[in-house]
Amino acid sequence: MDREEYLKLLDGYLDRLWEGSMDDSLRLAISRAVKFYRRNRDEALKLFPKVPEMAERLREVKEWSLTHRDELIRELRDRVEDSKGLFFYAETVEDALEYVGDVVGKGATVTKAKSLTCEELHINEFLEERGCKVYETDLGEFIIQHLGEKPMHILSPAIHVPRERVAELFSKIYGKPLPPDIPTLVAETRKYLRDVFMKADVGITGANAVAADTGTVFIIENEGNARLVVGLPEKHIAIAGVEKVLPTLMDCMMLVEVAARYANYKAPTYVNMICGPSKSGDIEKCTVYGVHGPREFHLVVLDNHRTDMIRDDVYRQALYCLRCGGCMYECPVYGVVAGYFGHIYVCGIGAALTRFLLGGLERAAPIAYTCTMCGRCVEHCPMSIDIPAIIMKIRKEAAEAGLTPPAVLEGLKKFTGVDFGG
Repeated sequence: MDREEYLKLLDGYLDRLWEGSMDDSLRLAISRAVKFYRRNRDEALKLFPKVPEMAERLREVKEWSLTHRDELIRELRDRVEDSKGLFFYAETVEDALEYVGDVVGKGATVTKAKSLTCEELHINEFLEERGCKVYETDLGEFIIQHLGEKPMHILSPAIHVPRERVAELFSKIYGKPLPPDIPTLVAETRKYLRDVFMKADVGITGANAVAADTGTVFIIENEGNARLVVGLPEKHIAIAGVEKVLPTLMDCMMLVEVAARYANYKAPTYVNMICGPSKSGDIEKCTVYGVHGPREFHLVVLDNHRTDMIRDDVYRQALYCLRCGGCMYECPVYGVVAGYFGHIYVCGIGAALTRFLLGGLERAAPIAYTCTMCGRCVEHCPMSIDIPAIIMKIRKEAAEAGLTPPAVLEGLKKFTGVDFGG
């Protein structure tokens, strides 16, 4: 990316920040969400006081897992194949898309759930170009998909959309006027998606964790849609970054506890554990695969430069992230502009992930210079990820590459008298 392209990208990012800062309804929605999140999280941690101690142990497990990823991946491959699943290690986005495209085929009906990693792949656009119909089934993602907008939070992507706007959108989708009554809107969506679930050829999900010793994929959810995406189609494809792989089933259970409580839930409604395609041994103990659930189970483990992150002691911390979303609700910048503070992954943690997974230093630098480095994210992160240290490293690299935003250079010159722009 040349200088002119970078400045154009930067101007677009700043325009979106300004747009977000002027959106009163967005800030109102975020302020309400922050209030309820903090209350619910504090109640969950009070009820389960040992969770912070569990989080410390989990960080150690994550650290070990990342530095021993090769042996864990080999073990995971063996266990998945033992369970008659199909395993694929994707070095690049292109590798992952080629594999998924071959499995899905053309013209298929695809349902998706809990698939944030798929955002790295832009998998919806890829499959739609192949004539597939792709349906997001998480309620927030469903709203965002039909609005054609970007997600505004890692767990609650439609957090910025008020009920009145949702009612207007759903009235168009369902072909009848609907009031801005949340239970009514949810009920109508339930009816609409039930038919979609039954028609799906392929279900695609992400994963909260993957156990190497058993090949088990964990999916945490509350809506119940993920188990329909997993259980009803002929094929299930789970896509997970290498950082989701942990040594044992019990390590994954520990992650479920920690992630749920810091995500403001005393307990998630559902924890799905998938280990291969559906099977039965009820007739003469002869195991048959493809019973009521999927006939095929595919696990795609995605690298996409994560190995480069693992090699760096500072950046590696970003892969400890549990995607609980707590840092966002504590971030002062996010409280003003929400998901405009970032690319696909947002806030300070998003800067590190963007640096490696989503377009490199040019896209990460503007995010890093938006961060105030106040440290509230570290204080409330279950993994104690040192976001300010990560931000400082990105800024240093950006300065060395000549990517410091002009406004920052102008401010430094004004207050120091030194022209840092050369």
